[in-house]
Amino acid sequence: MPDMTPAGWLPTIMQGAFNEIYIIDCSTLQLIEISQAARDNLQFKTAAYTSMTLADLTHQPIAALQHTLLPLRNNQVQQIALELRFQRRDGSSYPLELRIFRTPDSAEMRVEMRVEPDTAPVFIAIGNDISAQRRSEQALDQSESRYRAIASHTHGLVYQFCLHPDGSTTFPYLSAGCHALLGVKANLLRARPELFLNLILRQDRAAYLSAMHDSAMSMSSWNWEGRIWIDAWKDVKWINLRCTPHLTPQHEVQWEGIMTNITQSKLEELELKHSRARLEELSAHVEHVKEQERTRIAREIHDDLGGNLTAMKMTLALLTRRLPPEDIKLTEKARYLDALVDRTIEAAHRISRDLRPGILDIGIVAAIDWQAGEFEKQNGIPCTVFCAQDDIEIHPDQAAALFRIFQEALTNIAKHAKADHVVVRLNRTDQGIALEIADNGQGMTEMDRLKPQSFGIRGMIERSKMLGGELSISTPPDGGCNISITLPIDN
Repeated sequence: MPDMTPAGWLPTIMQGAFNEIYIIDCSTLQLIEISQAARDNLQFKTAAYTSMTLADLTHQPIAALQHTLLPLRNNQVQQIALELRFQRRDGSSYPLELRIFRTPDSAEMRVEMRVEPDTAPVFIAIGNDISAQRRSEQALDQSESRYRAIASHTHGLVYQFCLHPDGSTTFPYLSAGCHALLGVKANLLRARPELFLNLILRQDRAAYLSAMHDSAMSMSSWNWEGRIWIDAWKDVKWINLRCTPHLTPQHEVQWEGIMTNITQSKLEELELKHSRARLEELSAHVEHVKEQERTRIAREIHDDLGGNLTAMKMTLALLTRRLPPEDIKLTEKARYLDALVDRTIEAAHRISRDLRPGILDIGIVAAIDWQAGEFEKQNGIPCTVFCAQDDIEIHPDQAAALFRIFQEALTNIAKHAKADHVVVRLNRTDQGIALEIADNGQGMTEMDRLKPQSFGIRGMIERSKMLGGELSISTPPDGGCNISITLPIDN
């Protein structure tokens, strides 16, 4: 027969248990036996505990403990759960969660529990050291306190937003800035989360829902800005929300982030856009007026000044023929004046062409081809033009702007590129008209484009923007520089 006395089965249980186990006298609360885990934690290396009571370990009045355990001693309850603070031998303490049971009085139960019939009832207390749990709870409380302190002092609304599998939404957390930003109390918005969507202006809701869906699907940051209507203040606000999602154990997508009022910056941004648009309109008007003035001056130089110079040359030729043949000095002066008139006529023609080449009246294709020929004659750099069309219908203002861009590009090539060949391609596309100027020179770096003195590049870009076009500059792998201009054609 195996040893069924406490001396037989208790040592095995008390030695092998991971929990702290205490056998306590029901009347005196005297410690009868404690497990090895309890000895290790309390730092008992001998049987010193045998002279101690439960009250000695907790430094609580024994009468209070006896009163607490009285219902268990009288079999009025089956167990009692307590949380006590036990004192170690070195003076330190730790929290212990105790579940206390009483050995049964019935003979059958005593046999089942393997307790001797003559043994007095005792308390069996099973304890669990919850120090780590309390430290975690304390750290969590401190973390939450810091979080709430930061949230309460953050400019804007710190929030948590949850999308449930059924499509419903909730706000698990809303900081104190809720009412100041949205005009809705935090408790009301938590109770009725659909109010937030109703705040968003109807024309901005689709973008809001689309951004939320994209963030939930890709689990990427959600960044959205839009307008809300604050009914309490009869005002529209621009807000920006930035948040990061994560998946909860319940398969919900929960975002943590912040909402801020960006009304002022948005209004400034819109005003800046309007100012830029007005400036572009003004610049376009100035360019238009300049082209008109150039055309007028070129016409007057060509018609009036050119006509007058031609009349002077004809009159001078008539006078020269009537000079006495023997007056050599006077004849030389007449020839000098005739040469001077010729040079002045040529200068007038050149200035007139620079102001506005008359060939633009023939068409943009002819004007580009003519300017390429002039560039080749003046700089000695071959310039080949490719165009599939004989002519391209284009508004005079667009033709003038494209021609000026082309002139500036060729000027930059002559000054800086060190190229020995230029290829020009002009084509009509589905989007409008495209002009590409490619050279085989030393290319253009990003720093070259950002130089404060790069007014030529800026002028080309601005001209293209004013007409709704785009200008790009690239460097091919084999070197050189490509300038591409696309302009929409007004029908």
